Amino acid sequence: MGLSSVALGTKNKYERMDSQLPDEDEDASQHQLQEKRSKKTRKYVLACAIFASLNSVLLGYDVGVMSGAIIFIQEDLKITEVQEEVLVGILSIVSLFGSLAGGKTSDMIGRKWTMALAAVVFQAGAGVMVFAPSFEILMIGRLLAGIGIGFGVMIAPVYIAEISPTIARGSLTSFPEIFINLGILLGYVSNYVFSGLPAHINWRIMLGVGILPSVFIGFALFVIPESPRWLVIQNRVDEARSVLLKTNENESEVEDRLNEILVAADTSSGGKYEEKSVTRELLSPSPALRRMLITGFGIQCFQQITGIDATVYYSPEIFREAGIEDKTNLLAATVAVGVTKTVFIMVAILLIDKLGRKPLLYVSTIGMTACLFSLSFTLTFLGKGQIGIAMAILSVCGNVAFFSVGIGPVCWVLTSEIFPLRLRAQAGALGAVGNRVCSGLVAMSFLSVSNAISFGGTFFIFSVVSAVSVAFVYIFVPETKGKSLEQIELLFQTEQWEGEGGQVELGDVEHLVQKG
Repeated sequence: MGLSSVALGTKNKYERMDSQLPDEDEDASQHQLQEKRSKKTRKYVLACAIFASLNSVLLGYDVGVMSGAIIFIQEDLKITEVQEEVLVGILSIVSLFGSLAGGKTSDMIGRKWTMALAAVVFQAGAGVMVFAPSFEILMIGRLLAGIGIGFGVMIAPVYIAEISPTIARGSLTSFPEIFINLGILLGYVSNYVFSGLPAHINWRIMLGVGILPSVFIGFALFVIPESPRWLVIQNRVDEARSVLLKTNENESEVEDRLNEILVAADTSSGGKYEEKSVTRELLSPSPALRRMLITGFGIQCFQQITGIDATVYYSPEIFREAGIEDKTNLLAATVAVGVTKTVFIMVAILLIDKLGRKPLLYVSTIGMTACLFSLSFTLTFLGKGQIGIAMAILSVCGNVAFFSVGIGPVCWVLTSEIFPLRLRAQAGALGAVGNRVCSGLVAMSFLSVSNAISFGGTFFIFSVVSAVSVAFVYIFVPETKGKSLEQIELLFQTEQWEGEGGQVELGDVEHLVQKG
C-alpha cells in the first residue's frame, strides 16, 4: 500500500508538471507578443519625434547658412556692417512673436496643426528671401521666416514630451536639438558647396535649399497623432486613450497614465482650467510655479547668453580674427564646427535618460566656461600664427561640443516637462521667448561689442556668464530623470526642493502621489 501510494504520488507529480507546460507556453507566447508590441511602439514614437522635429531643421539651417551667405549678401547688395548685424539677429528677435503666439495657438488648434502652421509661414519667408532684390525685401522674408521658426521652436519639445513614455522622454525630447544641429551642419555644407557660384546667385540658392525640410512636414501630418494631453483638455478622452495605446509599450499602464492626465487637467471633477486664466496665473504665480518659471526661463536664457549663436553665426569672422584669410578655408573650418556640434549631440541622447539632466548640465557648463576662456586667451595673446589658429579652432569646436552634450538639448527637455499641463504650452512659449530674445541680442550686438572691446574681450565676458550658469544649475535645477510629467509637477510643490540643491528622491514624489 505504501508502494502504491508512492507510485500514485509520483504519477500525480508528473501529471502536475505536464499540466503546467501549456501555461508556460502561454506565458512565452504572451512575452513574444509583448516584445512585438514594444518594438512597434518604440518605432512609432520614434517616428513621431523625428517628424515633430523637422521644423527645428529650419532654425538650424538658417543659423548655419547665414554665417556664410552673409559674406555674399554683403558683396551683392552692398549692405553695411550694422545692416549685417540686424539681418542676422532679427530672425531671433522676431521669432519671439511666433513663440508667444504659438502657446495660445497650440492650445486652440492643437500641437500637431501648430507645427503645420510653422512650416507654411517659414516657407513663405524663405520664398521672399530667395527672390529679394534689396535689403528691405530681404528683411521682410526674414521677418516671416522668424515667425515660422518661433512657432516651430516652441511647439516641438512640448509635443514630444506629451507623447513620449516616461522612460525615453529625455532622449526623445532632445530630438529638436539634434535636428537644429543637423540643420546647422547642412547650412555650413550648403555654404561650402555653393560658394563657387557668382555672388548674386549663390546666397539665393543657399537660402532656397532651406525650404526643402518643411515640405516633409506635410507628409508628417498623416503619420503623427495629436498630443493625448491636449486631447484630454478638449474632453476627447477616448481619442487620448487611443493615442496612449499607440505610444505606451505596456498596455496595462495606459489607464494609469490617462488617470494622471485627467487629474492634472482637472477634467475628472468637471472643472476646466479657464477658472483662473493662464495669463493671470503666469503673471501672479504661486511659489511652486515661480520656481518652475525661474528654472525654465533661466535655463533658456543661459543657453543663449553664453554666446553659442555668436560662435555659430560668426564663426568665419572668429576664424578670420585668428588668422585664416582664404574664404574657402574659412567655410571649411565652419563645417568642422558643424560636424562637432552634430556628433556630440548624439552623446547627450545616449546619456540623458541614464545619467540624468543635471550631471550633463554640470559637464556642459563647466566645459563651456573653460573653452570660452581658452578662446578669449587665444584671440588676445596668441596672435595670428599657426598655434593661434589651431587653438581657436580647438576652442570653438570644444565649446560647441560641450554645449551639445548638455545645455543645448537639456534646456528644451526641462522646459517641456516641468510645467503643469494647463500651463505647459504657454509657459514653454515664455521660455522660448527668453531664448530667442537672448539669441537675437547676442547676434545683433556681437560685432559691435567685439569692435569696441575686441573679440577676446567679448569671449571673456561669455566665459564669466558661463561660470554663473554653473551656479544657476546647482541652485535652481532639479533632477527630473525617471519621473512622469505629473510627478514632476508635484516635485516643484515641495519645499524640500529648495533645501537640497534641486534634488528630491523619486520615492518622496511617489509618496506625494499616493498621498494625493
